[in-house]
Amino acid sequence: MKLILTQPVEHVGVPGDIVEVKDGYGRNYLLPQHFAIAWSRGAEKQIDGIKRARDAREVRSEEHAQQLREQLEALSVKVSARTSDSGSLFGAVTPAELALAIKKAGGPSVDKRSVQIAKPIKSTGTHTVGVKLTPAVTAHLKVAVVAA
Repeated sequence: MKLILTQPVEHVGVPGDIVEVKDGYGRNYLLPQHFAIAWSRGAEKQIDGIKRARDAREVRSEEHAQQLREQLEALSVKVSARTSDSGSLFGAVTPAELALAIKKAGGPSVDKRSVQIAKPIKSTGTHTVGVKLTPAVTAHLKVAVVAA
């Protein structure tokens, strides 16, 4: 079965790759989980769009990763969340919210899957969050959680 990957799949490929997999694997896992779409001639345009988006997000080299780390660590990131009277949050701050806050603070576009939270952020105050740029480079930035 010929498929176009839309998400990274370990040992198979990255988004935008055209892969040949066994019928059962594609039909029972990749397609229902929305990790891939069926290959067709019209889907070639989608492949180009996926590859352009991946190139825009991708870290080009170790030097580029170091520059991004310095840029991220210099940011002042603020997230507002609903809180109770005691200062604890209703729920927790998610990686998607953090990625959006980094973008709003003037930082680069960060994938929510690269945001690493050591323990759930469930209170107001300043917290340290990691952003994994490459396997060797991780940026640690301070995030201020304030009451909304």
